[in-house]
Amino acid sequence: MGHREKILITVMTYPHPSKKNLESVCVAGINESDQWIRLYPVDYRYQPRKNRFRKYQWVEVDLEKTDSAKDNRPESFRPDLNTLRIVGEPLPTKNGWKARRDIINAMPHRTVNQWKAQWETDKTSLGVVRPKRVLDLEIRTAKEVWKPKWQSLFSQLLLFGPQQKPLRKLPYSFHYVFECEDSEKPHTAMCEDWELGVLFLKECERLGSEERAAKSVREKFLGELCHGDKDTRFFMGTKFPYNTWLVLGVFWPPLESQGTLF
Repeated sequence: MGHREKILITVMTYPHPSKKNLESVCVAGINESDQWIRLYPVDYRYQPRKNRFRKYQWVEVDLEKTDSAKDNRPESFRPDLNTLRIVGEPLPTKNGWKARRDIINAMPHRTVNQWKAQWETDKTSLGVVRPKRVLDLEIRTAKEVWKPKWQSLFSQLLLFGPQQKPLRKLPYSFHYVFECEDSEKPHTAMCEDWELGVLFLKECERLGSEERAAKSVREKFLGELCHGDKDTRFFMGTKFPYNTWLVLGVFWPPLESQGTLF
């Protein structure tokens, strides 16, 4: 039986083609009980404008627990997007991101190794990681076209289906290299944040070069979001059905002032 939840959206991944839904976005957020909720599938770009929520915005929506035979992760729910209602404006970043920070700080923070161990126990698949040190954002060449089954889907839609919105396959993938408190060696995790993909596409248009756009993304997501004056955290989640953790989003408020005694 379904139920209604109020959720603060914190994660949106880059869209992926979907035969059933045209395309799908993995969305995740935190409910009023400080629990992670994964919403999937969400055909975000095909939703009416009134349903196009933004990060750090509260929404209310009816949910059904995902069939465990298809996805046994405890946080996974199927949203009824016809019932979705956006509640207010996105939480502001004023006062050192206090409104956002208060909610994120209340969530469990663990190292990657600890989250992997938790997954082995109960299939926990979403969590916050505060890296001890972010070493790099690797840029790796990826295939520039979708695999054949998605290309054939696009062709079918053009002939028989609804209007297909352009969905560009990114020619690069971006991978954070970082250490946690208990790291014996650095972790490497792909970043699937929608904002990273959008930035890449905008920079391609502005700079006229995919290579230069990729370097610009690195400057932003490494040089700015992971700068020493930021209290950087990673929103991480598993790549179903494996215990492989990806960076789904970055939380990067300024470091809080420690003050002095005198």
